[in-house]
Amino acid sequence: MVDPLPACRILPEGLEVLVRLTPKGGRDALDGIGALSDDRSVLKARVRCAPENGEANAALESLLAKACAVGRSHASVTSGATSRLKTVTLSGHTDLLLAALHKSLNG
Repeated sequence: MVDPLPACRILPEGLEVLVRLTPKGGRDALDGIGALSDDRSVLKARVRCAPENGEANAALESLLAKACAVGRSHASVTSGATSRLKTVTLSGHTDLLLAALHKSLNG
């Protein structure tokens, strides 16, 4: 089993990832692991889209799905839809999701 990232929580159906999203960030990218002021770990991400009409959330879901090598329907913002701090649930085999996410972050 691949070690979980600090910003991830393993679920029976996949992973739950805590994300700090920067909309209108110039490009779509994962920027590594960061820490919040309360010492919680987050996955830092940026997307080109503005936070209007759910476009930034959709771009984040697509970005994480691509990073984890799963279909877009396997990634869903489940909390924080109107906040910069979001919870994204990725469904699939946990080991494969973690390995793909590690690879995306570490090149």
